[in-house]
Amino acid sequence: MQSRTIRIHTHGGPEVLRLETIDVGDPGPGQARVRHTAIGVNFIDTYHRSGLYPLTLPATIGSEAAGVVEAIGPGVTDVRVGDRVGFAAGPVGTYAERRLVPADRLIPLPDAISDEVAAASMLKGMTVEYLVQRTFAVQRGQTVLWHAAAGGVGTIASQWLADLGAIVIGTVGSDEKAEQARANGCAHTIVYTREDFVARTREITGGAGVPVVYDSVGRTTLMRSLDCLAPRGLLVTFGNASGKPDPLDLLVLSAKGSLYVTRPTLHAYVASRAELLASAKALFDRIARGVIRAAPTATFALEDAAEAHRALESRATTGSVVLTVS
Repeated sequence: MQSRTIRIHTHGGPEVLRLETIDVGDPGPGQARVRHTAIGVNFIDTYHRSGLYPLTLPATIGSEAAGVVEAIGPGVTDVRVGDRVGFAAGPVGTYAERRLVPADRLIPLPDAISDEVAAASMLKGMTVEYLVQRTFAVQRGQTVLWHAAAGGVGTIASQWLADLGAIVIGTVGSDEKAEQARANGCAHTIVYTREDFVARTREITGGAGVPVVYDSVGRTTLMRSLDCLAPRGLLVTFGNASGKPDPLDLLVLSAKGSLYVTRPTLHAYVASRAELLASAKALFDRIARGVIRAAPTATFALEDAAEAHRALESRATTGSVVLTVS
């Protein structure tokens, strides 16, 4: 069985993404072969492509997709041929028409969730689930700071946190993105290109600071994010959009108020199949209730993956980006 697949043979910019045709065999024990219909594009894909998170080359990137099970291998009981499924936590390689995957990492899709919505929301939405409900269990009435609030993860997070009754301060890069962030549930927005987000956060909180900061930006924000925290507050750093942060002197945490820092990953929070399905259910339930609006805001054909990466990295997109497979 052949598959059009985006592969990289060297790490670098979007230009290293190459469309190739490869053979995909039959699934082995514990595996399923999935035909993709929609593929999520996420910032982690750019880290794999650039070499920030290096892969063994040649490699197919991509961490999220939706499609249909074409075949299953011996011993598979979690899915059946013909099932609509999603994939968001496991081996990379979703930028492809078809691939073999561990069947126990596949998530059955409810009828109410389209393939495009699943591909646009699973990785981002399950990330939000573990961040706001398990890494730091946000409570009603708490004020939180979320960087890149108009991005793919930030859009879902703003809606989720608003549903929890939290007060969300969102940083964004433009007035247009500020308007979108407010529409998604941010009570306050900070346009970081012209406003000091530390000073504004302190102003909004009456000088107290926030109990938690969610930072996926990395190098350019991490140290100043610490200055937004209340004593004993938690900095959750979960991405590197501006680059890998510099090493942190632990004595800074004591000097700034006995602070905490964590660097979590989705994989650690959905390591078991029970955790995986529970996280997905929490997301799908909120989409079904209309709490989260997760349709993709930009779509590209699989063969245009490089253009999708350029749009994502230039901050030209808001919300979620999806590759479609025809």
